[in-house]
Amino acid sequence: MPMPSLAHLPNRTRARVVRVSPERKRLLALGLRPGAVVEVLLRAPLGDPLEVRAGDTFLLLRLEEARHVQVEVL
Repeated sequence: MPMPSLAHLPNRTRARVVRVSPERKRLLALGLRPGAVVEVLLRAPLGDPLEVRAGDTFLLLRLEEARHVQVEVL
């Protein structure tokens, strides 16, 4: 079974980052690093963007960006 991406998680789901696509260095700089615990807080009414908490940081990510973050659900 393939690992889900951050884009596929429902609201209020906690997960651990497993992998971030290497071409997405911006996401790494924002704190979405392997081993980080993240939580999807809210989705916009049409599903894009997502509000995500990574540690003490709150991020708004477009679905296209969130698809590049593989996670394991906690």
